[in-house]
Amino acid sequence: MTAIAPEIFKAYDIRGIVDKSLTIATAAAIGRALGSAARQQNIPAIVVGRDGRLSGPALVKALSQGITATGVDVIDIGLAPTPVIYFAAHELGTQSCVAVTGSHNPPDYNGFKMVLGGQTLYGEMIQDLRRRIASADFYAGRGRIKKAAVRQAYLDRIVGDVKVTRPMKLVVDCGNGVAGGIAPELFRRMGCEVIELFCKVDGSFPNHHPDPSKPENLRDVQRVLRETDAELGLAFDGDGDRLGVVTKDGEIIYPDRQLMLFAADVLARNPGAQIIYDVKCSRWVAESIRYQGGRPLMWNTGHALVKTKLKETGALLAGEMSGHMFFKERWYGFDDGLYAGARLLEIVSRWPDAAWPLKNLPNALATPELNLKMREGEPHALVAKLQTDGKFPTARELITIDGVRAEYADGFGLARASNTTPVIVLRFEADNPGALARIQSEFKTALESVWPGLSAEFDHAH
Repeated sequence: MTAIAPEIFKAYDIRGIVDKSLTIATAAAIGRALGSAARQQNIPAIVVGRDGRLSGPALVKALSQGITATGVDVIDIGLAPTPVIYFAAHELGTQSCVAVTGSHNPPDYNGFKMVLGGQTLYGEMIQDLRRRIASADFYAGRGRIKKAAVRQAYLDRIVGDVKVTRPMKLVVDCGNGVAGGIAPELFRRMGCEVIELFCKVDGSFPNHHPDPSKPENLRDVQRVLRETDAELGLAFDGDGDRLGVVTKDGEIIYPDRQLMLFAADVLARNPGAQIIYDVKCSRWVAESIRYQGGRPLMWNTGHALVKTKLKETGALLAGEMSGHMFFKERWYGFDDGLYAGARLLEIVSRWPDAAWPLKNLPNALATPELNLKMREGEPHALVAKLQTDGKFPTARELITIDGVRAEYADGFGLARASNTTPVIVLRFEADNPGALARIQSEFKTALESVWPGLSAEFDHAH
């Protein structure tokens, strides 16, 4: 059997450096493992699509050969954003797909986001694939590779349902990611005028990194909003499942605030609905959901975990601080940056000034996501110690579903282990600078006391 690098099997996907930890032979072996898992569940076909990375075609070919060697068919939809691949799994009736994508990682990375029988693979399900490869526990058969086109069906489905009240002029920045091939057309078909930024799909990402969660990647959008009469900016990550939003005056509307707007809209039609948000979100999210008559539920960070919880609870909407938005009302419950952008336009187009509803959302003094770098394996060990031995003397409540989130009368602090890189992820929010400094100081003391030798230094709020 091929020697497989175990570190590519992450919490929510498989991801590695092409030709180093992620080789063509590895992709074929993963295909055989996935196909075998599909055979076990009597799944006859898997949809496969890819983002714009240069390594995509070769990986799709190897993956598809692996899947078909088990007797499972592949339906290849070609170059497509991850949410369009998820849509294809519904549209083509397989409920199963693989998105070959490196998402927002550097150009030399690629990977696989996988769904089988409507279940997003994560955690032990991904480790099961690794174990299956290690023991060469594969089915054998002869599947076929078919091609299908779903782009028009995807556009028709959104444009047929999501309506803007008035035409708008937008700046759309796709960072040369795969969303560039579809986002401008989507918004034009909705009746908007679009100024395109970096919408040519180019896997070398020559302009800026396709990650709208980092403020420096939104500078071009801010500049074009200043220089033109466009009234709103939308930015997408490398595979199109996350959305960034910028107002006319350059303010970034972070995803937890986007979620408040979406929640108010969904609750207006569905009183009392449950809405899920992750542990990194502002405490104002729960407040605003309750204020609108909804039922807030805090949950673990991670798109696969949120999707699983959405199915389990029947919630109509979920959102993560990272920018993943999951609409179950009028949509399928998967994370889709393009669809979230369309729904945002539907809401803000009701105002003469699109920025008004965005700028009037509750806001707090908050830090961006801060990372404490550690060695592989250490972050989870530190968080476990923090959960049992950490002292937070002025906190009202400690929430330990994912790391430690300490709630205070005037703010919150969070420390959790990233499931994708060896870092402790920290986030702080407070009513004023004094409260923020106090909460950060309490976390610094707690972290350093459970992990001697650690130096916890924090940046300031935005």
